[in-house]
Amino acid sequence: MKRIFGMIVVWLLAGALSAAELGDDGLHKAPWMRDTFKDLREDLEEATAEGKRLVLFIEQRGCVYCKKMHDDVFPQPDLATYIEENFFVVQLDLHGSATAVDFDGEETEQRSLMRKWGILFTPTLVFLPEDVPEDATAIEAAVAVMPGAFSKGTTLDLFTWVNEKRYAPDNEEDFQRYHARRIQERNNVSQD
Repeated sequence: MKRIFGMIVVWLLAGALSAAELGDDGLHKAPWMRDTFKDLREDLEEATAEGKRLVLFIEQRGCVYCKKMHDDVFPQPDLATYIEENFFVVQLDLHGSATAVDFDGEETEQRSLMRKWGILFTPTLVFLPEDVPEDATAIEAAVAVMPGAFSKGTTLDLFTWVNEKRYAPDNEEDFQRYHARRIQERNNVSQD
């Protein structure tokens, strides 16, 4: 009986962790996503005022990979807390007709913006620096772009790598080396 009760509790907790809410636009929502006017320069200013980094989440309705990230990866407590504490997250729709304003001042439908940026896959995360030149687009200014669905470890490592500004030209540990080192560190801890 205890075993069955324990399995039910695990099942209920897993369901609570993985229940990705869908918004009216058909996109998955996380509690740390911001509902903004999608003026990226204003979003960057607000992120900076809060001491956070701006990241754009590009998703689309019916995306199985987006659902996987929202069900299995983003709800992980340590990752969700890290994102919420360090990042200002703005969601954009690959096929959306709502408008957005790029850093270069162009206001257009989100789907046109995605074509302009060359975004082909969802989810795609676009990480921005603290300062973006007036004539740059978001994709030109990005310090990192993550197309695809990845595990919690890879996702957390990329968020950490960006937050710690390891993309800076004077840093000799690119993301792949950083990620490989972090995997090894996690493996060493689990073996101790």
